[in-house]
Amino acid sequence: MATLRQYFDTDFSHTARLHVSLPSGEETIEASVFYDFSGYSAFIACYVPGKERELGFYLRLIQQLEFGRTRLHLSGKITLPSARQFVGHIEVNNKEDIEIRAQFLADPDWVSTKDIRSSGRFFIYSESDLLEGEVRILKEEGHKIGQDIQFRSMRHAMARAKIETPLAFISHDSRDKEAIARPVAINLQKMMCPVWYDEFSLKVGDRLRESIEKGLKECKKCILVLSPNFLSNNGWTKTEFNSIFTREILEEQRLILPIWHNVTREAVYAYSPSLLNVVGLNWAQIGEEEVCRRLYQAIMQ
Repeated sequence: MATLRQYFDTDFSHTARLHVSLPSGEETIEASVFYDFSGYSAFIACYVPGKERELGFYLRLIQQLEFGRTRLHLSGKITLPSARQFVGHIEVNNKEDIEIRAQFLADPDWVSTKDIRSSGRFFIYSESDLLEGEVRILKEEGHKIGQDIQFRSMRHAMARAKIETPLAFISHDSRDKEAIARPVAINLQKMMCPVWYDEFSLKVGDRLRESIEKGLKECKKCILVLSPNFLSNNGWTKTEFNSIFTREILEEQRLILPIWHNVTREAVYAYSPSLLNVVGLNWAQIGEEEVCRRLYQAIMQ
């Protein structure tokens, strides 16, 4: 369901993530250092844009990376482990060198990133593809210098997408895409909650109606972005609402998770009286982060 970029942004959510950039010749590559407090190991992943890269570029990239010695440029951003996957406490100290400390529940000791050793694992998320033989060469060269290379290209993303079933369908008017729908989709993906969202789920050549109907049938929940745009749209959003409402009746389950954005109770009632019986989340009042957190809880319960 997600793109390669989305996988790079959301993989390894059980770890603490230090966002950095990796020098590579005359350019810098976006990268992250991951600290796995459970496995007591650290590793690196990078995202390489551009679809015309050849094997030589990646050989140079891994040859200049020496764990613990390569000078990485900090972006100033840290992503902490997912609360669902890490049971304990995290604290960040950036008075001098950045240090992240973790303590598991009921464990008296704290674990510091300064005590965690590198595993030698290096994940390369690449928009360019390499032939299988070229990947083998890359991995062999990595082993010579103590690196365990995992090369993840567009083929990797496509293979994963085929086996992932979305847990929530996001129904929205296209005019609300930038402000609400996309942020919700990205936040849920980051919490390892795959969603059916048109930008992630539709590709060239797909039959629109079949893909939408499949998503509506398979998803555990349907997120409705209720806005003036949505309520005035008599096209796809109305069709999607009718489909999920019918499914609720058929399965006798509560499937709808509404987000309210600049709409009144009267307007929602005029659209569908039954929607007033469903507790919604007010985007303006509680904000993006809290809306996504509550959506996640409702989907995963």
